[in-house]
Amino acid sequence: MFLNYVALVFMVFGALVCFYLIIAIHDIPYEIAVKRNHPHQDAIHVAGWVSLMTLHAIWPFLWIWATIYRPDRGYGFSSGGANTPELTAKLAALETRLAALEGNAAQGPSAAQGA
Repeated sequence: MFLNYVALVFMVFGALVCFYLIIAIHDIPYEIAVKRNHPHQDAIHVAGWVSLMTLHAIWPFLWIWATIYRPDRGYGFSSGGANTPELTAKLAALETRLAALEGNAAQGPSAAQGA
């Protein structure tokens, strides 16, 4: 008789722990969003609760959504490293070549064949 009550206590304790772990796991994307100061942290939190009702189908996407944002670079890969002098020079050279090609095309096919 005593072992039945011990088993009942263990079963109730196990059920409560499982319930708490499911809730805690579904709040991981929200906690990541709060830590990173994500602009959509409230939406991530609500979607985490919705994922409980959808059998966790959207939970991996919430994880990706929460982790892809960084305060220093947003959703991009860098904070403006694309404006380097080398790339600016290459862009200017390409624009010059494009203007020359467009000029040749505007003169007609005879100018392109003569070159």
